[in-house]
Amino acid sequence: MRILGIDPGIAQTGWGVVDSNGQQSRPVSFGVIRTATSLSEEERIHRIAEMVGQLATEYKVAICGMEDIFFTKNISSAIPVAKVIGACIHQLAILDIEVRLFSPVTIKTAVTGYGAAQKKQVQEMVRLILGFEQIPKPDHAADALSAAICLAVHDSTQTRIRGL
Repeated sequence: MRILGIDPGIAQTGWGVVDSNGQQSRPVSFGVIRTATSLSEEERIHRIAEMVGQLATEYKVAICGMEDIFFTKNISSAIPVAKVIGACIHQLAILDIEVRLFSPVTIKTAVTGYGAAQKKQVQEMVRLILGFEQIPKPDHAADALSAAICLAVHDSTQTRIRGL
């Protein structure tokens, strides 16, 4: 199964594509969608969603795992990210691609086995799981790959549970 992982953000949205057979995941590609601060918020959100749709089409992904918004004390920074999430979900729905949202704790648990893992620990596990020599850069791309791995782990676990 080909999975698109997304780490949403208004300035930088990380993305990563992995292939998973339920037992192993292997990297296909990854990167970051950057938007210029000179653009309006609406233009930035539109461009991010448009690029996510292009990536999904280009890599022929079957499903998408995305990091969900988490509670923050600074609501003004959370709102644009929530808008990016909604726009990406809409764009992928047009392409008939299911999106599953995962909390940061769920992603950390799936990738490291520990929900309070530090960012560097998650990135190191992404490196090991996907067989990279170095931690994928930039950080948002590594975070997106962790969302894709989380979806693969979640699906594999659900398949095993149904088989019992």
